[in-house]
Amino acid sequence: MTAAAQPTSYFIALGDGRYQPTEHASGAWQPGEMHFSPLGGLLTHAIERHRAAAGAAPLLLARMTFDILGFLALDETTVRVETRRPGRTIELTEATASIAGRDVAVARAWHSVAVDTTSVTGGASEPMPGPDAMPHAEFAVEWGGGYVRSVELREGGDRAPGRNRAWQRTAHPLVEGEEVAPIARWIGLIDGANGIAVRERPDEWMFPNLDLTIHLHRQPEGAWVGYDTTVIFGPSGQGTTSTELHDQRGHVGRASQTLTVRPAQR
Repeated sequence: MTAAAQPTSYFIALGDGRYQPTEHASGAWQPGEMHFSPLGGLLTHAIERHRAAAGAAPLLLARMTFDILGFLALDETTVRVETRRPGRTIELTEATASIAGRDVAVARAWHSVAVDTTSVTGGASEPMPGPDAMPHAEFAVEWGGGYVRSVELREGGDRAPGRNRAWQRTAHPLVEGEEVAPIARWIGLIDGANGIAVRERPDEWMFPNLDLTIHLHRQPEGAWVGYDTTVIFGPSGQGTTSTELHDQRGHVGRASQTLTVRPAQR
């Protein structure tokens, strides 16, 4: 395949729940690894497709939790989905990704019914300055992999250790060969929060996340994801990344990641 013919998407649909990741999905910690951001988007996409095919009620995504079970090889990925708790007002759906016959990640999505609550709306964080108000930026050169080079980054902070505000979007389709819901593309960026407010250089300290939980109080709109992120390292190898999530209209929810912190292998 020539350079001009290389796929621009993160995944290529192979049929029967099988997907081939491209170089754009490659991870930041070591060669041959998949970044979890596009995989999280793929699992969200599979859940949305499953619900549509099953004729599920038109509910809204309220919470998405991902658990990362092991090394994410940049290889053919199979996704299976099941409805764990069907319903007309709330529904729980689970998707599992496997690589080479081994389960590597599990996603659980709660959807809930839409109700007009505009008269009692309140409590959201103040909107962030929009992406047009922040300068273009690049991820630190210590980050490797195709995924971090595939996204557009704007930053409004000064990259103080463990603290930053930023916006991200991508021009790359999530999946080639299947229609993708906007919510899956949006969710497919959020795991990148762990890389925008680093406390230590990633070539000196490793701090991969074990999970990702997203809570939404409003459905996001548009292609940009806004991050108001704080990273904490504890004294015994644990850490957290906590992010207030925004779209260009304002605050939409928050995300949290559990980190395992250790010196980089030399």
